[in-house]
Parts: sequence; structure tokens; C-alpha cells
Amino acid sequence: MSDPPIHKTILFFRHAKSDWNASYDQDHDRPLNLRGKRAASAMGRWLTHTGPIPDLILCSTAIRARTTCTLASESGQWTSEIQYERGLYHAGPSELFYYIGEVSEDIHTIMLVGHQPTWSATTSIVSGQMIKEFPTASMARIDLLVEEWEHCGAGSGKLIWHQFPKRLTEHYYGLS
Repeated sequence: MSDPPIHKTILFFRHAKSDWNASYDQDHDRPLNLRGKRAASAMGRWLTHTGPIPDLILCSTAIRARTTCTLASESGQWTSEIQYERGLYHAGPSELFYYIGEVSEDIHTIMLVGHQPTWSATTSIVSGQMIKEFPTASMARIDLLVEEWEHCGAGSGKLIWHQFPKRLTEHYYGLS
């Protein structure tokens, strides 16, 4: 028996490497380091090559997540709508399911940009596969086996790929 047709796709994108040595008042305000900026841009170019490009991006308001989102989007030349959600900063899986469930049904691909450990936990729950490692600037694609966003939950999707910046060729870093 084959899987039901794919109707919705979620891209989980963890923020890139932050700069622990930078001057900032709160963790929320911690910026990216140079390596993180390069990785975010490379992942944006990679996703443009690989697809799918998100129709909608829901991004944590943390500086490192916002910068990751901006660099990836600009480098990949995405035209995605971006919504910044403060609640994604400390969200757990149940909060992510709330945000996902609120997405308009005319949207087919969403990207969530945010933080660990929620990204590995949520991808594990949705895909039914244990995702232990979710390094900075990595991205995972899950195709949902449901027709409506509100039905996203445990075991409702299939992990298609999980890409890490370290696995990218120099081409995506603009070095070749």
C-alpha cells in the first residue's frame, strides 16, 4: 500500500551559529557569528537549488533566528512571506503545533525558523523518527500525510531529508 498523497510540507530551520563573545543584554539579542552568517546564506542557496521554497516563514523574534531567516531568504532569492512570532522563542512542540494549525489552507509549504531542543523534538514527533542531532543552520523537510495543517501531529509526516551546512559543497558557500 502506498502513502497518501502529499499535501503540505514543513521545513524546520534551526538558527545559525551565534556569537557568544558579542555584547548583548539578553539571550534573545545574541547575534550570529561570521561562520553562522555564511552557513545561513549557503543553506538559503541550497534550498533554492533543492526546493521547495516556503510560501510562508514563521520565525522566532530572537536576533539570531531573524538574521538566519533574512540571510537565507536573501541569498536564496525567496519571495516568501515572513511572520515574526515571539512565541517561537521558547516554544515547545505543543506550541509549534498551535502555530502550524493556524496556517491558512492555501499555503502548501511553511518554514519554521527557531531553536533547539524544540526543532529536533518536533521533527521526531511528526516524522516518527528519532532526530537526535539538529546542528546550527541545519534544515529538515517533512512532508505531511494529512490534508489540513490542523491535523499535523504525532506520526503525521515523513522525513524527506535533513541537511547540515557541513555537508554542503563549496559551491553553496560561493567558493567554487
